[in-house]
Amino acid sequence: MSDNEQPQGGSSPDEPTQQMPADAQGRIRYQDPQSTTPREPTLAEQKARQMAEQRRAEAERAEQAAAAAKTAKRRKMLIGGGATVGVVALVAAMYSASEVSAQANASTEYCATDQNGQPGVRDQDDYCDENYVASHGGYSHGGMFFMPIILPGGGFGGHHSYRYAYTPAGTAPPAIGSPAAGSTFTKPSGSTVKNTKGSTIQRGGFGISSKSGSSGS
Repeated sequence: MSDNEQPQGGSSPDEPTQQMPADAQGRIRYQDPQSTTPREPTLAEQKARQMAEQRRAEAERAEQAAAAAKTAKRRKMLIGGGATVGVVALVAAMYSASEVSAQANASTEYCATDQNGQPGVRDQDDYCDENYVASHGGYSHGGMFFMPIILPGGGFGGHHSYRYAYTPAGTAPPAIGSPAAGSTFTKPSGSTVKNTKGSTIQRGGFGISSKSGSSGS
């Protein structure tokens, strides 16, 4: 090989090596936010943003609807409670007024002699008590009570007959031994009836059915 020939694939020792510029080896580019135009979002990013916005709006609407329903329910409960209290108070007031009126206009049940089917004279209430009458030699039948008549010299002289009599509404019973004027043996229906001790034996008036607690007619 001559002096002018070079080995293949090699370079001359005197040939300078080619080098890359220093700024081309690796350079970081900085963007100025004030002068750089923002990149347009991709279709996928736009769709994701729209879906997120839609979910947020739906959540707000659901929250507002729930709050409105809760408020409406609370308002309805308050109105219903007030109406119930008002109705209860009204019924209670009507009942109280009716009860007071019924007591003031009550009829009084008392024991009276039976004179040809009409109240004669008031007598003691024991004579219209079945147990008392039976324990004193008498008997009862069909709402009538029969007490034996004891003769002055002793012995038996028949029976006195007694029945429950009723005064007109709001009228006090006569005194024992006094005529039973204005009274009747028929118990008033649908009216309050009291005995001579003031206890109610039959209730009448507002929404209450009549019930008798005596053995009278």
